[in-house]
Amino acid sequence: MPNVQHDPSSSGPAPSAPTRSHPFWDFWGPVLFTLALYFGIRHFVAEARFIPSGSMLPGLQIQDRLLVEKLTYGSRSPQRGEIVVFNSPHAFDPALRSAGSPSALRCALVSFPLLGLIPGLGHPACDAYIKRVVAVGGDRVVVNPRGEVSVNGQALNEPYVTKFCPLDDQGMSLCRTLNVTVPEGHVLALGDNRSNSWDGRYWPGGPFLPEDQIIGRAFWRFWPLNRVGSLGS
Repeated sequence: MPNVQHDPSSSGPAPSAPTRSHPFWDFWGPVLFTLALYFGIRHFVAEARFIPSGSMLPGLQIQDRLLVEKLTYGSRSPQRGEIVVFNSPHAFDPALRSAGSPSALRCALVSFPLLGLIPGLGHPACDAYIKRVVAVGGDRVVVNPRGEVSVNGQALNEPYVTKFCPLDDQGMSLCRTLNVTVPEGHVLALGDNRSNSWDGRYWPGGPFLPEDQIIGRAFWRFWPLNRVGSLGS
């Protein structure tokens, strides 16, 4: 019987070719992926916001941190009582919008936690506002001198409003009144603090908020810890 010679190259897997290293992608790949994921979630799903003023007192305090979700209004319109975050009236009100309004890119940069601190980058049209929807498209709404709301002839139940506009001896108030019908595709949004809120009552181009200017629905407070919970309606 002839001898069988053992060929060492025929046993075991063949050695793999060395992989090429890409230092740029090894470092920046995870960073870019993380940023893309962050901006994707922030743009399409949800984002965090804070309360900068007292216009929603007493329910929302200054510096409260909220979560704003962006999925609900893709399938339905806002409803009365919901708290919405929306683009600045300087971005859509014809009497406030100017030819020098900032680009969408600039406003996106302003919203980034670190870049937003750069002096001179901010602009009123890049701000976001938070108010509560009190009337929707087709509603006939009356806002009296105290800031109390009636919709379609019925007083709106607003247990979250405790700060109304003060009246003088003649029953007059510095707060503006409204007696309007909300057009379809729009809502009327007011601050809970009726005596100290720059809302639809005072926008020079008209009181209505276009639905396509709404960023999302505020639904959860996550800071401070002693007030964590759903915002309800």
